[in-house]
Amino acid sequence: MIHKVVILSCLISLCISSQAQIALPNFDPNALLYKGEEKHLSNVRQLTFGGDNAEAYFSFDNNKITFQAHNEAWNNHCDQIYLFDLANANMKEVTPQLLSTGKGRTTCSYFLPGDTTVLYASTHLGGDSCPPNPPKRADHKYVWPIYKDFDIFVSDLKGNILRQLTKTPGYDAEGTVSPDGKKIVFTSIRSGDLELYTMNIDGSNVKQVTKELGYDGGAFFSPDNKHLIFRASRPKTPEDIKEYNDLLKEGLVMPTHMELYICKADGSDLKKLTDMPNASWAPFFSHSGKMVIFSSNYLSDPKKGLPFNLYMINLKSNKIEKITMDGMFDAFPMFSPDGKKIIFSSNRNNNGTHDTNLFIADWKD
Repeated sequence: MIHKVVILSCLISLCISSQAQIALPNFDPNALLYKGEEKHLSNVRQLTFGGDNAEAYFSFDNNKITFQAHNEAWNNHCDQIYLFDLANANMKEVTPQLLSTGKGRTTCSYFLPGDTTVLYASTHLGGDSCPPNPPKRADHKYVWPIYKDFDIFVSDLKGNILRQLTKTPGYDAEGTVSPDGKKIVFTSIRSGDLELYTMNIDGSNVKQVTKELGYDGGAFFSPDNKHLIFRASRPKTPEDIKEYNDLLKEGLVMPTHMELYICKADGSDLKKLTDMPNASWAPFFSHSGKMVIFSSNYLSDPKKGLPFNLYMINLKSNKIEKITMDGMFDAFPMFSPDGKKIIFSSNRNNNGTHDTNLFIADWKD
């Protein structure tokens, strides 16, 4: 979405690592947090127990969650969208409700106003089978696939597709909804580059938001609906520009260096929010709109790329605070609309496996 840097953000494949989880001394498996270090989190609860789970988003009424998962135990061989109620979720023993068609690959689901419908991106019109992951590259560089068959659809809560919102050739995905329920922001390659666009909730009145060369994605509206926060790559040297364009022709992007940008909802007043090594991505506004939480590995060895942790940046002072302390991967944070809870993906408590699970916690300012 790519996530889900994402998981850009919307793409879950970034969660996978060939390394076992690094054991850190202060992790309390009973509390599911790092004691004395993750002061903004309390009452942490693990929601999923295996596979790759990410891009989890609250309903407008705070009570439901939609998310993206790949879990062979659920007879799921490709990323699909699931739905559950927070009050009675028991995904350790019960498979959650499949919301998507089960065909193709899906990503980036989000509730629409009224909480009776959900939008998500899917490749199913291009074929029932799961589109392949990119082959390993001779240069060993990490890339994300931008599948040309992705389009954005709206489904009811029983999994019935009600309408198709995008119909242009090429990648259309990473859609999220404004808090007032009037607009959708999404990423599209319709201009020849990966740019942000907005449209009305019914798919009408499409407007281009960003125009600079580079990948723009994983965008979210501010609580007052006036601004967008998103991740972006900005190739500047002739070599980087050529590499970006060559990869794009193959349907690929390289997410190893991304920064956060903020702009007004119409694309004006664009500002670079971070300027750090490695990748900063998966941003989301705080309930007040004065802070942005995000995932980054800017303190990590670039050769290893890990760990990713959650950070909070103050939009006025640019001061950054580290929120989580996991030794491998924390990402895809989202606050509940009432600001009381946070949901995120993490490698914590996975017993040294490659599993990335969903966790929910009470948020303390």
